[in-house]
Amino acid sequence: MTAARRVVLAPDSFKGSLTAADACAALAAGWREVDPGAEVITRPMADGGEGTLAAFAAAVPGARAMPVRVPGPDDRIVEASWLLLPDGTGVVELASTSGIELLGERRLPHHAHTRGFGRAIAAALEHGVDRLVLGIGSSASTDGGAGMLRALGARYAGPDGLRGLAGIEVLDTTGLAAPPPGGVRVLSDVTAPLLGPHGAAHLFGPQKGLQVADLTEADAALAHWAEVVGAALPAADPTVPGAGAAGGTGFALQAWGARLVPGAAAVAELIGLPAALAGAALVITGEGSFDAQSGHGKAPALVTSLAARAGVPVALVAGRIAPDADLTPYVAALSLTDLAGGTAAALADPARWLQAAGRALAG
Repeated sequence: MTAARRVVLAPDSFKGSLTAADACAALAAGWREVDPGAEVITRPMADGGEGTLAAFAAAVPGARAMPVRVPGPDDRIVEASWLLLPDGTGVVELASTSGIELLGERRLPHHAHTRGFGRAIAAALEHGVDRLVLGIGSSASTDGGAGMLRALGARYAGPDGLRGLAGIEVLDTTGLAAPPPGGVRVLSDVTAPLLGPHGAAHLFGPQKGLQVADLTEADAALAHWAEVVGAALPAADPTVPGAGAAGGTGFALQAWGARLVPGAAAVAELIGLPAALAGAALVITGEGSFDAQSGHGKAPALVTSLAARAGVPVALVAGRIAPDADLTPYVAALSLTDLAGGTAAALADPARWLQAAGRALAG
């Protein structure tokens, strides 16, 4: 009897349209219409941003969502959750607690904060997790992680958000919660330091609503905050790659004792993607928009690299494929925009066109 061919589905989220887990489900449905006997393994990917919790929930049997109510980046209550894995790991996602998507079209560059993210981390610690995995993409704020530290028990005078940083003189860490015994890994695809022209304010502040005229002052406020944190937590290092991630939340986490790691690679390891690739006939990866930058550090690039190491061919499915994209690593590359006959049609029903892509690749 011939063994069923193994197909691994490992896309990132199609941002604004589908989670990576939903993208996997649509691709799998299309593939099974043509090849019902195939062994289809889903390993939805993420890099620490939106969709990180969903990727772990879909890939780790027995993962449990633990609901929390936290203040969002604008103080409105958010119904969120963190994830408890069977081995005692707690996974917390900034995007679902303090993320920019929670603001809709609004931007609150001086007021948005990370207190909700800190509350979710505190809930996981109170539950007694052995270790933490924290995804910090898609932040709404440039608060240097101050709100997060406050929620974890640190004390300082002044309001939350970037607006309060310059006025903080002392950070009292006597009540700051300790990291769990197994440590803290922070997932991010950002390598920026905290300060300077390539730091949190200058590089990412405009995405969060900061005007060009605000950037120098915002960078100075972060520099002052770094000095205050350094006086209280000697491990603090604003030059560490990733310290500028999530508006400086990477810096605050590093000061707390966390280890900053490349998000996509850590997710792949934690969800068992390398093992799933062994003996596979094909792996399908992708994301919403695939362009020249997609080959540098993003989830599809990491999946492609792991597949090449395992000797497995790779197919790409993306919402759109830009003219500058390098498609040489792929045995096939499908654009939902082309399948649907236009961008609007693809965005209107991406699951339908992902299912069509699955059928096309299985044929």
